[in-house]
Amino acid sequence: MKRFRIILLGLLLCGIFSCSSRTGKDMADLVLLNGSVWTVNPGQPWAEAAAVKGEKILGVGSTEEIQKRVGKKTLIIDLNGDLVLPGFIDSHTHFLDGGFSLLSIRLREVKSREEFIARIKEKADSIEKGEWILNGNWDHQSFDPPELPCKEWIDEVTSHNPVCINRHDGHMVLANSLALKFAGITKDTPSPEGGEILKDSRSGEPTGILKDAAMNLVMKHVPEPSFEAKLRAAEVALKHAVECGLTSVHDMAYAENIEVYQELLKKNKLTSRLCVYISIEEFDLFQKFRAQLPGENTFLKIGGLKGFVDGSLGSSTALFFEPYADDAEETGLFHSQMFPEGIMESRIMEADKAGLQVAIHAIGDRANHVLLNIMEKIIAQNGTRDRRWRIEHAQHLLPEDIGRMAKLGIIASVQPYHAVDDGRWAEKKIGKKRCETTYAFQSLLGKGTALACGSDWTVAPLNPLAGIYAAVTRRTLDGKNPEGWFPEQKISLEDAILGYTLNGAFAEFSEGIKGSIEAGKLADFVVLSRNIFEIPSEEIQSAEIKMTIFNGKVIYRK
Repeated sequence: MKRFRIILLGLLLCGIFSCSSRTGKDMADLVLLNGSVWTVNPGQPWAEAAAVKGEKILGVGSTEEIQKRVGKKTLIIDLNGDLVLPGFIDSHTHFLDGGFSLLSIRLREVKSREEFIARIKEKADSIEKGEWILNGNWDHQSFDPPELPCKEWIDEVTSHNPVCINRHDGHMVLANSLALKFAGITKDTPSPEGGEILKDSRSGEPTGILKDAAMNLVMKHVPEPSFEAKLRAAEVALKHAVECGLTSVHDMAYAENIEVYQELLKKNKLTSRLCVYISIEEFDLFQKFRAQLPGENTFLKIGGLKGFVDGSLGSSTALFFEPYADDAEETGLFHSQMFPEGIMESRIMEADKAGLQVAIHAIGDRANHVLLNIMEKIIAQNGTRDRRWRIEHAQHLLPEDIGRMAKLGIIASVQPYHAVDDGRWAEKKIGKKRCETTYAFQSLLGKGTALACGSDWTVAPLNPLAGIYAAVTRRTLDGKNPEGWFPEQKISLEDAILGYTLNGAFAEFSEGIKGSIEAGKLADFVVLSRNIFEIPSEEIQSAEIKMTIFNGKVIYRK
């Protein structure tokens, strides 16, 4: 009888104090209460609260349920109804370049020749003689009137400084006469395979505009940044990413970037999870760098191999079957990685035999068609497996290739902001008919293709909310398409968020550990200042990142 009373007393005390286990491993380090939590988990789409233990999510549910996880040392965040989403994932950036761009001259917002020249003069006056002026991210389509810059614009104000400043798409640069002299480029210099040296139609002299492979003629003379400069650029990029609510980033990069990120990992300075795709030409370095990364590491990984089929629409180097509407002699260019003929197929075949993922850039309809032919051939030859091959951009598609992507299981790695940017002028370049299957997000979804969304930063803003706004509204930047540019290709808010969360994780084989708010997954969250489910879609961009939680820690508050 005495033994029975002791057991009964123990059960009563357990009820009063929620059992001793509630003071140990079941107690949360952090809880988010009284919020609107969109989990991106179809089994539990909405919740009010979440609990975090260490770097992982302990539980998701009602505020009442999660309050039971509160212990003496638990950090409690009262959301007061704020919207919580999984930490954003950007599936396509040029991350280290983005950091350098934040530290360099900025020309993206320039609207006129005069302003363009003035900013470059200001930069030249602020640096030492002989120092290069780089980056810029200019966009001649934003000039009034739109016109390509030329070396004569800037030669007078940069006589002591070589200039090699890129168009925002990264497929065209403007070099001044000093930089062209370093490169030995004259009126007699032929354009290389996969590139073009623009020349004046009357004099034959180079204008300073170099496209794709021709850019390397100058860029190979640009001094390599020091390792310390690269670290600084990476830290600046990471800070910007945190402010944008990004907790994971895919970097379309080179193997050398990994050494920079490895150093930051050692110093515990990575505030976003980095998935790096190195050049397909660096295949031999893939296993070397993968072996150097620590095991069970969720902060830094090598995702796969990145390649190019063509250039960009704005630079008229995207490869089409039919000529450009604004230039009957131009159909675009194969990228230099496509030469000699057959080399891209061989490289993808080699990667596939090694079980590696590939992420290949294709913009024009012919480029996408050629790439799909290569992929289809290799899949048929090597057999079915979970490849998760990606086409980066998949921008202009033949109608029949939209269904083919889904059939082959190819992920469309897309950048929605490009649609509202290029939509200002794309019809002038390729005509209305081809624009019907340009950025064909809804058509791709309708066929069952997974959309992994990104920014292509620095080509577009890093802020995922700008991309979500673009995907949902397709309202062009010039305000001329308030109902959406080809509005039939708009997608739902849920699908847009999916593209920036779980689908991004899927695109790097990490959907089991991140991309949605579920118990056991990594504790990466973003808190918004406005509930974008409850406001008009055109106001999505007015929402701000109020808080970023990474690996179970609050690392940013506005």
